Amino acid sequence: MNKETIKRLIDNKVSKSGLVETGIPGVQLFNITEPVSCAPAVYEPSITAIVGGCKEAILDGNRHFYDSSAYICCPMSMPVEAGTPEASTDNPLIGVYIRFDTRAMTELAFELESTNGLIQKAKDAAYPQGISTANWDDAFTEALYRLILLSENPTDIAILGRSRLRELYYAILKGDAGGSVRRSFGVGNDIARSIEFLSSNLSAPVTIENLADQIGMSRAVFHRKFKQATNMSPIQFVKSMRLNKAAMKIAEGRNVNVAAMEVGYVSSSQFSRDFRRMYGQSPKQWIQAQESNNA
Repeated sequence: MNKETIKRLIDNKVSKSGLVETGIPGVQLFNITEPVSCAPAVYEPSITAIVGGCKEAILDGNRHFYDSSAYICCPMSMPVEAGTPEASTDNPLIGVYIRFDTRAMTELAFELESTNGLIQKAKDAAYPQGISTANWDDAFTEALYRLILLSENPTDIAILGRSRLRELYYAILKGDAGGSVRRSFGVGNDIARSIEFLSSNLSAPVTIENLADQIGMSRAVFHRKFKQATNMSPIQFVKSMRLNKAAMKIAEGRNVNVAAMEVGYVSSSQFSRDFRRMYGQSPKQWIQAQESNNA
């Protein structure tokens, strides 16, 4: 089994440009033939396996390019800017997006750590990176192929879907990104839990002290470990998540002031100032630029 076989399988299933639901919860196939400029987005806990073309993401001001040389692993919610500026009919972006089932991944991570005696090692390990890459090994490739094959038959999905996803999760946990994923879902996943809390409560007032207390850390230790995992301070992370979420809402047609309030801003002028610092344009200028790019 190899990537080319998976690519042919996706080509047969995706007849036009866009995302296609497979019927397996959280699993989508994509074939993007139109260039898309980088725009604010929020990566949910997931993996993206690219078998053709190239994807761009801007993290903490740095540009990263991802292709079929490695799959992308994002074990925690992360604010990014992402796009496919090089996609075309001759060079489409082709691949698979799989959103992690948090409960299933947590159960498997704990089971793996317990079985292999990794509990203490997991407690002492370095904190995970928000986004990393992992080499396609044979176990991952075979598990991904077997998972995609299920989308041809609803009965197979109903009966085998959970077990095939578990097989793929297991390959990920044992692969290059395994340590990072275990630290997000297994023992010692305190920073990942705080990030999940922040992502789910963007509109609520949150302090570093509250977050540190929740996971039993001092403010200083929490701040240091959070930055190790995300390359951002907790305050920077919250601001980036809020602005990215607001930008996504605005791009969907939401009124600017309404979008700002929905992500926790009480001052429209403060929102505009933060938005300009982040994206170099006012919200109005930004949406005009997006409309121009998509025209």
